[in-house]
This record gives sequence, structure tokens and C-alpha cells, in this order.
Amino acid sequence: MAEHHKLGTTGEAVAAKYLVNKGFEILTQNYRYKKAEIDLIVRKDNLLVFAEIKTRSSDKFGFPEEFVSNRKIELFLMAADEYIFQQNWLHDIRFDIISVTANSNGTFNIHHIEDAFH
Repeated sequence: MAEHHKLGTTGEAVAAKYLVNKGFEILTQNYRYKKAEIDLIVRKDNLLVFAEIKTRSSDKFGFPEEFVSNRKIELFLMAADEYIFQQNWLHDIRFDIISVTANSNGTFNIHHIEDAFH
């Protein structure tokens, strides 16, 4: 497994644990629709959250959340619409970005941006 892929998988696991600790239930990981992917779909009461997870080994070249392109957002929203339709979800939704940055001591910094885009 390529090192960046391994880091991304680790970052998604860290973010999932973080959200569970905040009281969210993980519904789906790596949801795919056409060319789009949503890293995590979680629920807490009547709130459905679609989360894009960005992981980096450092913030030397910028913060992870800065690497979410407009095209990525467009695809993300298309996939979210499909999921909402499939589930017949009629309650609140939110689109978040969770950036995970690895520290040299093996820990992670998490920056959770709620309502990152619409």
C-alpha cells in the first residue's frame, strides 16, 4: 500500500473515532456514486453529516482542508443528493470537512469544519 494511501486510511479511521466520540453513528464509509466519493456519512439524531476527510503528514504545504477543490465539492454534493434520495432522508443535513494532520510523535491534530460548504 502506498504511504499516502495508508496515511489517508489512517486519517479516516481517526476522524471516524473522533465523530463517534462526539455522539455520531457511522452509517457509511467511502460511499461511491459515479465518479464521486464521500469519506464518511454519519448521523446524530435528525442530523445527517457528509464528511470529507483530508489527511496530511504535516501542514508544511498548507492545511489539509485547503486541498478540497471546487470539482471535489461538486462531485461530493452530487453523491450526497443521491444518498439522500436513496434513503428518503427528510431531516437536516450538513457538509463538513475534517482535516487530520499527523504529528511526529504518532498523534494527530483534528480540525473539524462544520458547514464547510453548501
